[in-house]
Amino acid sequence: MFETLPEATIKIQASPADESFPPPSDFDALKARLKESPHDPESWKRFIDVAESSGNGFQIREAYEALLKQYPNTASAQIAYLKHVLNRRVSMTTDVEQLLKRFLRTSPSVELWRFYLDYVLRVNVTPSPTTRETVRKSYDYALSRIGYDRDSGSAIWASYIQFLRNAPEGSTWDNQQKMDAIRKAQNQAVQLPLDNVDQLWAQLESYETSLNKTTAKKIMTDLSPAHMQAHTVLRQLNIHLQGLGTSNTNGIFLPAPPTFSATERQLIGRWKSYLKWEEGNPLELEEKDRATLVARVEHAYRKAVSYYSEIWFMAYTWCTSVGRNAEALSFLRSGLEANPESFVLTYAYVELLEKTELKKDQRDFSAVHSVYERFIGGLRAHLARLTELAAQLDATGKASTEEPKDENGSLEAIRTNPGTTAPDLNSRYQAELIERKRHYANAWIAYMRFARRTQGQTTCRETFSKARKDEYVGWEVYEAAALTEYRCNSEDGRLVASRIFETGMKKFGTDASYVLSHLNFLLTVNDENNARALFEGVIGTFTPAKAKLIWERWSRSQYQYDDLEAALEIERRMAETYPGDTPIKRFAQRHTYHQTDAIAAVDLGVMKNKKKSVANPGTFANHSSYPPLDRNDPLVASTRNTVSVKLNEDGPAANPSVPNSNNKRPLPPPECIPTAYKRHRPDERERRRSPPPPPRRDRPKEEKPIGLPAVLSWFVTQLPPPETFDGPVFDTDNLMDTIRTAVIPSSTRHVRSPPPPPQKYRSAGSGRHSPDYGPYQGPQSGPLRGRRYP
Repeated sequence: MFETLPEATIKIQASPADESFPPPSDFDALKARLKESPHDPESWKRFIDVAESSGNGFQIREAYEALLKQYPNTASAQIAYLKHVLNRRVSMTTDVEQLLKRFLRTSPSVELWRFYLDYVLRVNVTPSPTTRETVRKSYDYALSRIGYDRDSGSAIWASYIQFLRNAPEGSTWDNQQKMDAIRKAQNQAVQLPLDNVDQLWAQLESYETSLNKTTAKKIMTDLSPAHMQAHTVLRQLNIHLQGLGTSNTNGIFLPAPPTFSATERQLIGRWKSYLKWEEGNPLELEEKDRATLVARVEHAYRKAVSYYSEIWFMAYTWCTSVGRNAEALSFLRSGLEANPESFVLTYAYVELLEKTELKKDQRDFSAVHSVYERFIGGLRAHLARLTELAAQLDATGKASTEEPKDENGSLEAIRTNPGTTAPDLNSRYQAELIERKRHYANAWIAYMRFARRTQGQTTCRETFSKARKDEYVGWEVYEAAALTEYRCNSEDGRLVASRIFETGMKKFGTDASYVLSHLNFLLTVNDENNARALFEGVIGTFTPAKAKLIWERWSRSQYQYDDLEAALEIERRMAETYPGDTPIKRFAQRHTYHQTDAIAAVDLGVMKNKKKSVANPGTFANHSSYPPLDRNDPLVASTRNTVSVKLNEDGPAANPSVPNSNNKRPLPPPECIPTAYKRHRPDERERRRSPPPPPRRDRPKEEKPIGLPAVLSWFVTQLPPPETFDGPVFDTDNLMDTIRTAVIPSSTRHVRSPPPPPQKYRSAGSGRHSPDYGPYQGPQSGPLRGRRYP
């Protein structure tokens, strides 16, 4: 972005004690700050303001070039830059045209295209056939690139039609050409969902009527269906674009890095809904107009938010589905420029490059290696910065006010929270570090997999050798390398894999997850001696809580394949380590196979309760620890009375919402008739002797019992205890986000274009559980979620 200053210059400027050099100017200070923290919109705006106020043309050019490198296709900044260059002196016209060619190539901004047309009109003031032809071609070029945008109606189409009408009168042939050009432009405009489509329709009708009323009626009748469709689509388009931030804003608008807050997720959901709507061909274009549909959808994607990788991936997927491979590659490259640390865009990009090379006879995968190395380098730099910040917090005990901002915004939001303490901030930094190290390991593993499948096991080993030298690499890389050797090396794969695991023990021997992975590998390859040595050597170094999975894995192997004496011995040791586990639980673990616990299912009643719940979902599923409720039990009856609900006691589980079969109201018990069903009415003498009642506002409020409707009370008594639930457990936050951002396509229109392939990826927010990409297999697919043993 900026030229790097020489090291000596940096040292001189950084030394406050050296008074022989003046302090850095505001421009240089902001320049250095933006070099450290490039995702700071407010600093960028101040940087531009300082450059503009200085009047220095070189600083202004440098500031705008740096800004547009960080925020490409920012129309407001491009227009401000062009105005500066255009207004300096007349000799800068060539520079303006070069900038316009560069900016317009991929710009989806109507404002920038309007600026281009104004510039063309400005330099072609002299009326002549040559200048008019130049202006006409410029209009045609702009409309071919931006004419389907809603805002182009009043910004470009209206002025273009007026330009055609202002053409001077000439010969009969010239007048006929003028009339045909006006008619063609108007006919195209009234069939598009433009912001002024009704005004254009009225102008078309007036123009045609002035020429020939009979011809006008036929033309308007022929165009009416397409115009009405455009009018309907415009209403839908206005609804979709509402709140998307596509309207003009004052000044330079720069997007901020995503924080994935609820508001931002709603915004992304609206963008996805709009993009899917555009893909669905709302104008119902015919197959012959397929190019128009493709152009509309690609234009919509170019207008979308730039810092959300999911949108870029959607654009790539759609372009691939319609055979626009070059545009798909362009979207991936542009997305990576805006999101250099995006996993989904990087993986999609390298796979596309790999597929391209596989089609060639002479294959060269150097470009893929470069992408992986650049991607991993960026992740490493981010990890280094987070590690440094965490170390500073740990050493000083308080947050520093000069910390550089985190590019993803999450940590910056934590630091700016006034209620966050230094220990809490440090712990969150550590949690962020752990999570990002897992992501970093995932990048190395993907790199190794690519190297193996394209260039063989030798290149994969070379890649793993590079990863081993990285201080931030996680144990997952060692595991992946070892399992790859075991799977793909037919000669000595087991030996090489064992050596890799042993090498990893020197670095990750204190990580229970890595030890468990190592132990599982040794047991899988039937290396009993080394597995026992590993278990006995490390089990005493972990706390019981951290070692629980290691104990269970080793004991499962002993129960399955060793003799009874060994099984009893490991059970005894586990009883000493975990005294809270009941004997029946440990005993049942010895006889469990493939998560099938017959003792829990048969002897503790889990299977019977499941059968009852499946046969009759409304029936109370008894748990082994809970006897079935007797509705005639006094305790149950008293519980029902506390909610002031009277249930029908004719049956053991009568539904109060269903009337009795005899259609008669049940009579109350005889002893309850006077109090429950008769109201005490005082006689005349009592009423005369009693004092008048106090005013209503002075009467004390009676405590009314809180009652539930009979249906709800009955339903509560039918619910099983939570311990018996064995179905899937959903993450409520993810579920609500999915519902909130769901894209529900309309079923009221006929879609003529092929639908895009289903989107299988979903980006997940930080700190959430990893999504399950497989279908739910039912309650029998996994272990029971309820606690089987007390």
